[in-house]
Amino acid sequence: MDPECARLLPALCAVLADPRQPVADDTCLEKLLDWFKAVTEAGSSLLLLQEHPCLVELLFHALRAQDLSPRTLSFALRLAGVFAAQENCFQHLQQGELLPGLFGEPGPLGAAAWVAPSVRSGWIQGLRSLAQHPSALRFLANSGAVDTIFSLQGDPSLFVASAAGQLLVHILDLAMREPAEGRVCPQAWDWPVCARKIVCHLEDCLRSDAAPRVTQALHVLTTTFGHCHGLWTQGLWVQLSPLVACLLEKDPMPAPHTLVDLLLSVARSSVPSSDPGLWETVAQTLSRLSPTQAGPLAAGILKLQDCPQALRIQAFNVLLQPLACVLEAATQAPATPGLLEGAAGDLMAVDTLPPSKSACVGLLCSALAHLELLQPLPQRPSPWPQAPLLAAAVTILRFCNGSAAPSSEAGGRLCTMLVGCVRVQRAALDFLGVLSQGLGPQELVTQVFAVLLEYLMSPDSSPMVLKKAFQATLRWLLSSAMPPGCCDLEPCAQLVLGELLAMLQKRLCSPCWEVRDSGLEFLTQVTRHWGGQASFRQVLLASELPELTRQLLQDPESYVRASAVAAVGQLSSWGLLAAPSSPEQPAIPQETPLEALLLILTTDSEGFPRRAVMRVFTEWLRDGHAEVAEDPERFVAQVLRAAGKDGDWEVRVQGLELALVFLERLLGPRGSSAAAPPSVTARALRALCQVQLFEFAFRSLFDCDRPVAQKSCDLLLFLRATATPPGSPQEAGDRPNVASVEAALRRWRAGEQGQPLGELAPEAILAVLRSMDLEALRDTLAKSSDHVERSPQSLLQDMLATVGVLGDNEADCY
Repeated sequence: MDPECARLLPALCAVLADPRQPVADDTCLEKLLDWFKAVTEAGSSLLLLQEHPCLVELLFHALRAQDLSPRTLSFALRLAGVFAAQENCFQHLQQGELLPGLFGEPGPLGAAAWVAPSVRSGWIQGLRSLAQHPSALRFLANSGAVDTIFSLQGDPSLFVASAAGQLLVHILDLAMREPAEGRVCPQAWDWPVCARKIVCHLEDCLRSDAAPRVTQALHVLTTTFGHCHGLWTQGLWVQLSPLVACLLEKDPMPAPHTLVDLLLSVARSSVPSSDPGLWETVAQTLSRLSPTQAGPLAAGILKLQDCPQALRIQAFNVLLQPLACVLEAATQAPATPGLLEGAAGDLMAVDTLPPSKSACVGLLCSALAHLELLQPLPQRPSPWPQAPLLAAAVTILRFCNGSAAPSSEAGGRLCTMLVGCVRVQRAALDFLGVLSQGLGPQELVTQVFAVLLEYLMSPDSSPMVLKKAFQATLRWLLSSAMPPGCCDLEPCAQLVLGELLAMLQKRLCSPCWEVRDSGLEFLTQVTRHWGGQASFRQVLLASELPELTRQLLQDPESYVRASAVAAVGQLSSWGLLAAPSSPEQPAIPQETPLEALLLILTTDSEGFPRRAVMRVFTEWLRDGHAEVAEDPERFVAQVLRAAGKDGDWEVRVQGLELALVFLERLLGPRGSSAAAPPSVTARALRALCQVQLFEFAFRSLFDCDRPVAQKSCDLLLFLRATATPPGSPQEAGDRPNVASVEAALRRWRAGEQGQPLGELAPEAILAVLRSMDLEALRDTLAKSSDHVERSPQSLLQDMLATVGVLGDNEADCY
């Protein structure tokens, strides 16, 4: 322990033991406990207590005092557990009757403080810490603590009840760890006392008619099979599985969701390899649960690598049933080769869907979400019914917008429940987007694009639904490229793209800013992918989209302006912002995209548009945009001048990213092992001085925002490594005069940022770079900004300062 901390510790213990003193807040006590954990992990707890008897006195005081605050008592219980985690220290504390007093009947259990949830929680956490060795097991068995833990499983505080269940799992694992070593699977009658007691308790709970007690047992078993991996878990399942199976016969079935969690936890453990009967229990559970309850179990089974094929088919049918019902409910559902044969007709008819809207919507959304997660997995069911699933997704979306005709009275009720349901629309659009990764019949793909266009054009589509529809449409357009990754689209997708651009003109004029924003994002993406395609360019240039996008640079909503900046950046990169002209109406000269974006960078009051401008400029410089390529030095100088004055640290960081791209254009990419030739380096340095990159980088090095300083440090390290490789001799002659540069840097470090560097000579810059310890600065910047204040000494000083024990100048408050 640090000498200064050792000096402050007695005073702190006295403050904690004094009920008249204002106790430090929970955060300080948590930090203090973390510090003691670190100290004990690094050395002997017994030695720590012997060297600092004030700690033992604090624990004894917690045992005897009747007026100690619950917060301090809870801290003392947890602290005692931290010390007792080492067996020799445990025995030392037990000899002094401290542990029986704190964790047995004489202590908090029989005191008024026990009514405070924080004390009960501290008692559990203290036991959790000390239960690390055989001596602790004997203590738990003899002290009656295990019975108290059983009772705390039903505590009114959910945190206490959860912690009690986790503690039982930990004790069971600790008890079985030693006897199971080197043995195949210890029999139940061979188990240690604590283990037998816990298992008997679980058996009693599983036999109980009280649903809460059953739930408690299932929670403990779920955690056990999820976190304990010894062979003894197989014996535990053999003993308890008949009781779990009996739960399936009860009506109503108790705790169905918790039972699902348990079965999945067991299925992921080593139990299936020794007990094939598990799969029979899972199959029975699937058939007994309602469709809503069975969904998570079915999805979990299908994600397993190894399970019987018959069970996989049963589980897959559970997820497909709601979609089969939707297809059955529509008279004009897309023709498919018998969706989910055996799943729809036999197991679930349309009129068996949940009668309430909330339950029906929940079932459909759950099924769609589970199938969406399964689609990309290698262990998904095979063959994957791509075409029927596409048909089901399209039909659901048509029920939701009212364009599907129901086939029966039950179908009409389904239609009534789904019309205008945003939740189902979002789920179905997400699922439809994921299905774009697979193939489908051309007729179905045409219907997919048709229903997406219906949603994109409908005035009834909510902004969130519209955003989902844009995302799904983009995914389907990308999947329709011939071949994938090419910019040429299939004929039907070509037609859709033309209709999409016409629709976008209306959406960009929407009074709803979220709609304008989503439309601009979509325009940016389609331009990125198809800006070079002749038919796309022709349709786009014939539309009003370029001009509308320009106008949205002045939108009143900053998010929309930022999206408009990104769209202008893409359109300009492909040369799609040229003003249309004709012999009768020559083009009117207007502001160039570069001028428009520079104006936003220097005048926009919001950060989002300015950050977007910096991202566009960086991309333009990297890709060789036509306007930038005319005079890259002038462009970089203008942008860095504006970024350096910006109050948004993200803009300044992006400015350094642009400077880094400029450096790579001049000196070669980062990571290259070869240094640039001297002639190239000389030209590059002159260009860097001309654009005032060094002044921008050096100012950023002392920026008050750490990410900016870190980025600048990385840039200067790259420049030094490339321009002045290790071992390169300094040219003969007079040493360059760096005094003015170093003086300016000292002023900037002190916070005086007004003084410019003035005209710089490349040789002076190289000399300054060689003299700076940039590696040490990078290491310093890598530390968190409060690394000094987080020290244990600072913590103790702050806690003492709050009660006036320290003088005014001794506290390290922050």
